[in-house]
Amino acid sequence: MLDVVNPRAGETLVVSGAAGAVGSIVGQIGLIAGLRVVGIAGGPAKCRWLTEELGFHGAIDYKTEDVEAALRRLCPSGIDVYFDNVGGPISDAVFSRMNNHGRVSLCGLISGYNSQEPLAAPRNYAQILMKRLNVRGFIIIDYVGPRWSQAVQSLYGWVKAGKIKYAVDVEHGLENAPAVLNKLFDGSNTGKLLLQIS
Repeated sequence: MLDVVNPRAGETLVVSGAAGAVGSIVGQIGLIAGLRVVGIAGGPAKCRWLTEELGFHGAIDYKTEDVEAALRRLCPSGIDVYFDNVGGPISDAVFSRMNNHGRVSLCGLISGYNSQEPLAAPRNYAQILMKRLNVRGFIIIDYVGPRWSQAVQSLYGWVKAGKIKYAVDVEHGLENAPAVLNKLFDGSNTGKLLLQIS
């Protein structure tokens, strides 16, 4: 979040997959950095958690709301930073609201992980050119090494100070592993999903 998009206080950040383990932390880091944060998640309970518990400025329920219309309402001055966990139609909607010289951190494409077809490019790919967007993908192993210990120290300090909250969804029994894994794809978990096997 901090290295890839270089956020500046007062900017607007949109996070997809915002109620997941990564998205919920990214949004809170955005709040710490002084950004206006809007999360996209599936279901009213997740959206309430984002706004009422984590302090996001707004949340969009992609299952029941028109995402493009909600982005116009919640991001009237456009979007400066997008942390993309999902790809697909949600990202298409966000790209249409990006400001010139906006920055996109591409973390995941879960909307297409189970697709039988190759992942499609963004429907409005031309927005990258026309708005001069900076889109950069990353994988967590890019940060193993010197930045890892700094991240752990920062995150620990923010949790200890009450600036970052988190949720853990613990399921039980190795025999339930396939069903638990599916929760990542059907959106029925909030926060970090764990399977306790003993």
